[in-house]
This record gives sequence, C-alpha cells and structure tokens, in this order.
Amino acid sequence: MQRRMVGLGIAAVMVTTVAGCGSSSSGAAGSTSSGGNKTVQVKVGVIPIVDVAPLYLGEKKGFFSSRGIELKTVTAQGGAAIIPGVVSGEFQFGFSNVTSLMIAQSKGVPIKSVVNGVAATGVVGKDVTGVAVKKDSPVKSAKDLAGKTVAVNTLQNIGDTTVRESVRKDGGDPSKVKFVELPFDQMPAALAGGRVDAAWMAEPALTIAKGQGARVVASPFTDTDPKLTVASYFASTKLVKENPALVKKFTEAMTESLTYASAHPDEARRILTSYTKISGDALKNLTLPAWPATYDMASLEKLAGLGEKDGIFGDKKPDLDALFS
Repeated sequence: MQRRMVGLGIAAVMVTTVAGCGSSSSGAAGSTSSGGNKTVQVKVGVIPIVDVAPLYLGEKKGFFSSRGIELKTVTAQGGAAIIPGVVSGEFQFGFSNVTSLMIAQSKGVPIKSVVNGVAATGVVGKDVTGVAVKKDSPVKSAKDLAGKTVAVNTLQNIGDTTVRESVRKDGGDPSKVKFVELPFDQMPAALAGGRVDAAWMAEPALTIAKGQGARVVASPFTDTDPKLTVASYFASTKLVKENPALVKKFTEAMTESLTYASAHPDEARRILTSYTKISGDALKNLTLPAWPATYDMASLEKLAGLGEKDGIFGDKKPDLDALFS
C-alpha cells in the first residue's frame, strides 16, 4: 500500500496546484431525501491507512447518519490530491498530517482544521511510527543515525523533522543525517536489502519490517512530544464560513467517532479490514495510534518551531491560532 503521506495521513503539499483552486466552487454538499428527512452527502478525502479507522468505525456505528450526513469516503494516493481537492470543493473535508497543513497555510492556502485526527501513543518503542534498522546494524540509538541514510516517505515534512529531533535529543548531530524519499510499502525491502541504513516507517510497514527482524531505534513522534498531535481533518475556509452548520455536524460526529475508537480498540482494529488490505499477523500485531478528541496545542507549537528551524515554511510562519482554533 503506497502512502505518500506521512503517519498516518501524511501529505505532500503541492502549493502551486492548490493556489489555482481558491476561486473554485464553494464545496456545497449534495442533498437527498430519505424518509422525509434531509440527508446531506459529504465527501471526505482520505488515504486508506490505520489513522482514519475512527472515521470508518463512526460511519458503521451511525454517528454520521444520525446527524443527517451520508458519508462518502474518497481515497487518494496521497495528500497532494486531498488538499487541493478540499479547496476546490471536490471534497468537503480531508485528512492530513499537521505539518502539511502548516506548510499549505503558510503559503496562503485557504484551509482550516476542524477536528483532531490522530496522535502519538507516547510510548517509546511502541508508537505508530518508528525508525527501524537491520538486526545486525551498528546503529544502536537515534544518535547513531548521524552520517547514515534514512528513508522517509516525504522530504521536508513531519518525518524528517521529527527524526532530526530524535537524533538531537539523543546527543547526535541531526544535520549529518541523509534523508531519501521512499514510499512506506517499499521500505521493509529497501532496509532488508541494504539500500538504506534505516527507515522511518508507519504502520503496517513498521510491523512488517519488525517481522523480518528489524529493530526500532527511535520513536520520533513520541520523542518530539508524547502527546504530539499528528494529523487532523480539515475544510476550506470558504466552507467553514458559508456552511458552519455542516462543519459543526461533521465535527461532532468525528469527535464521537474518535472517542468510541479510543474506548473500543478491538473494533477499530477490525474495521481496518473493510478499507485496507491489512490482515493476518500484520493486523494482529500492528500498533494503533492514539485518537484523542482534541488537539494538543503545545505539541503543535513545538512541531511548528522544529519546522521553522528546518526551513520548511519559507518566509512566512504558519498561524496556528487561525489554523487550529
């Protein structure tokens, strides 16, 4: 399963594409009549990954339909299609990692996060992402990654930013880490074949690599902040302004879904088989992320600061209050 978006929702923002979408349709959802009650069809752009399990579980439990929302999930290969799709009105909502949202907003893309999506587990060595090395690798901890080649799924994004923080915290020189871009599903084979020294992987690639003998030497999300907000659901600022009632209903349904998934992890794990090809030992052993109902603003501020240090925002810093409040 190719994921061009980090951690789960992990997006590479193509700002030049998005910029041309700002004056498109308002993204009004279609309406149908069902039993005399008005039902609104809402399209959500997602990637079929572990992170969005609460959305599918909430749909199954009726949290959206009870609010008059007929949910239609539209899968994309990566966030590069989701962000412009939301801005143009192709989707009413989308899922993306927060660094990609910060990058887009710093470039003037009219988007706003509306509800939390996924967070780090806070457990080193058992997080939803990890840096893995071969069993016989000389790399014993994050500081040893200095001078090594590390695969990430998207350069200049949440992956390399948090990996550098792991190296920095462990006493290594993050500037000496060489990053290469590689899809998650190709990382276990690349690592086993020696094409990279280490790989920052998300689930289920991480569990697959561990099954092949790989060792986890760093948990970048948790190393950055144990409560790190990793991804969220977002809308265009136009939709937020013109249809606040729809945004409120979606936010309420998604919040209920996150709360339910957190309380029923076995159901969340089972729902993965309905929209991914994850099965067998990978399904049984993979680590589920945390699904808090609210953002952790302190962690977002820290992540933005690291992104600024890495120079991924260009001349203008993201306005976190405007993006997440």
